[in-house]
Amino acid sequence: AQAIFGREVPNNGAKVVQTFAMVKVVKKSGRNGQEPVTRDYTIHLHKLLQKIQFKKRAGRAIREIRKFAARAMTTKDIRIDTKLNKFVWSNGVRNVPARVRIRLSRKRNEDEEAKEKMFTLVQHVPVESFKNLQTETVKDE
Repeated sequence: AQAIFGREVPNNGAKVVQTFAMVKVVKKSGRNGQEPVTRDYTIHLHKLLQKIQFKKRAGRAIREIRKFAARAMTTKDIRIDTKLNKFVWSNGVRNVPARVRIRLSRKRNEDEEAKEKMFTLVQHVPVESFKNLQTETVKDE
C-alpha cells in the first residue's frame, strides 16, 4: 500500500490507515554560536587557476583564497594579510605559487556597529615542504 498522509489506502481489499507524526528537529548551533577559532589549511592554487588567463591569475588566486576562507569559517568579512598578498604576487601576476599554507583565524568584531559579528583574518604560514600537511587547529596564545 502507498502511504498517503492520514488517508485510507486500499491494499488488496484490506484497508490500511497510516499516519505520520511531525518530528521536532533540534537545530545545531549555527551562525549565532560561532566561536573564535584558528586553523591552518593548505590551498592548492594550481588546480584553482587552470584555464585562467595569465594577466588575471594572481588576482584570481586572492579571490579564490577569500572564497575558501568564507566557506571554511562561515563569515562574510574576510581580511587578507599583506604578507599573504605579497607571497601570492611574489612571482608576478602569471606565476602564482602552486600551493599556499594559510592560517584562518575567526575573530570577534570589536567594532560595535559592524554588520557581521565575526570576521576572518587570513595569514600566510611559511613552510619548507607541503608534504604530509594536515588541517590543524592552532591553540590561541
